[in-house]
Amino acid sequence: MPRPKTLSDEKVLEIALGLIHERGPEALTFESLARACGLSAATLVQRFKSKAALKQAALLAAWDRLDTRTEELGAAAAKTPEGAVEMLVALSHGYGGIEAYAEGLLVLREDLRDPVLRARGAAWRKRLSAALDACFADTVEAPDGIGLLMASQWQGSLLWWGFDPRGRVEDFVESSLRQFVAALAPR
Repeated sequence: MPRPKTLSDEKVLEIALGLIHERGPEALTFESLARACGLSAATLVQRFKSKAALKQAALLAAWDRLDTRTEELGAAAAKTPEGAVEMLVALSHGYGGIEAYAEGLLVLREDLRDPVLRARGAAWRKRLSAALDACFADTVEAPDGIGLLMASQWQGSLLWWGFDPRGRVEDFVESSLRQFVAALAPR
């Protein structure tokens, strides 16, 4: 198959992110990406300058996709606690099985190491929390900051599922979040 003459940066970064998720962040090299996308390694070096810049660009593209997905789900979510649960369950789709989840934690490590990526994570926390807060806006018993509390419960449930990954992650998350919402209800 002949090499493509051009491929958008967006497509190259999508392929790079696929390599990161399949084989871990250290597996992303200009050579491995060249094999995967069909462009020459020299062309990729010209575009991205360094392996660190390539990895950062791929992970920033992933944050962009997560921002878009969060915005879409937040706009479509019912402005109820149930809508918040459904939103977080939807964000849990795509984690896959335990092996894929474990590899994803290596990606998180990269986000935590890089100040630019860490800042994107902090910004997403604010957007996600605000979207979840909006789902509780008409709920009298919801405490201030409920969005961040619920997001924290969600992230914790993902981690606890990872230690005992029986069943689908989405089912575990949904059960955990329903228990969380039920705990908010006045007795």
